Amino acid sequence: MGILTPRPGIMDITPYKGGESAIEGVDRIIKLASNEGPFGPAPSAIIAMKAAADTQHRYPDGGCKALRQKLAAKYHIDADRIVCGAGSDELLGLLCRAYAGPGDEVLYSDHGFLMYPIAAKAAGATPVTAMETDLTTDVDAMLAAVTEKTKIVFVANPNNPTGTYIPKTEMTRLRNGLRDDILLVIDAAYAEFMTEDDYEAGIELVEKTQNTVMTRTFSKMYGLGGIRLGWAYGSEEIADVLNRARNPFNVTAVALAAGEAALDDDLFVAKTRKHNTQWLRWTENECRKLGLTCTTSYANFALVRFPHQDGHSSRAADEFLRSKGIIVRAMAAYGLGDCLRVSIGTEDEMKAFMGALTEFMSK
Repeated sequence: MGILTPRPGIMDITPYKGGESAIEGVDRIIKLASNEGPFGPAPSAIIAMKAAADTQHRYPDGGCKALRQKLAAKYHIDADRIVCGAGSDELLGLLCRAYAGPGDEVLYSDHGFLMYPIAAKAAGATPVTAMETDLTTDVDAMLAAVTEKTKIVFVANPNNPTGTYIPKTEMTRLRNGLRDDILLVIDAAYAEFMTEDDYEAGIELVEKTQNTVMTRTFSKMYGLGGIRLGWAYGSEEIADVLNRARNPFNVTAVALAAGEAALDDDLFVAKTRKHNTQWLRWTENECRKLGLTCTTSYANFALVRFPHQDGHSSRAADEFLRSKGIIVRAMAAYGLGDCLRVSIGTEDEMKAFMGALTEFMSK
């Protein structure tokens, strides 16, 4: 008898490991590991989810029509070119399955989101990285890494885990430098936190080109990571491909209800953005006062770099913080072994984190 083996590439995948939520023996946890919203879900979304509970014996709208129409009205885009998914992660995977396969290459920046190589390998394609400059996507390096095998280029903007971004002029230069048969995927999971005038989430490029797609999520700004809801916007052809590749009921009725309600909650968004900007800059500045290095992040987390010396390394800092019930995210899997990523939590949580970090650095 033959041995059952998976398709080539599957066993090369290192499974994605989310941020931990518990520490054995510790009751009160401050979780700053997964870039989750500091205030929980949008209040309107909670109400909508509770109201939807009574009808969960019914299948959801497989076309997500009402949500797509609300997204289209909010962003002044074409509802027919929006495809919803179980988080933007599902859509990233569908794009790889649809446009890349064995013998193809999928390109992303050196410290890009770990789901890109996972999605590429799952499709049988080969992930390829391009060097960054100052922990920021380098357009010239990306273009230099393109080969005849390149089928997809992923750019997270702002990027996770570095928090850096490239302006719309650079994103346009990247698109213009790619062949027409290469799909540019702009992962704008953190777009709602951006306030810079030179930033554009990707809608403009989607409107101007046939080979660009933007993905978004409800997990970050709207605090809805648990319901798994995201969306993509592309050309009619790309939307058609995604609709053929996705499962027929890939978004739950509860997720649809929550997403539709959250889109109307402008006060919650404004409150979250203001809080994030204030405490992100405070956290970065306080870390720098301790002699630590931080990127200037434009997402909802800080990336903190520690010295390699014994006693004050990132590993030692992580262990010390955990002893205090504080969970942050180690970055070795991203090639940033000397860094910790710290999500922006509530005021009390950030003060507790900084108090513990100050105690650690004074040892």
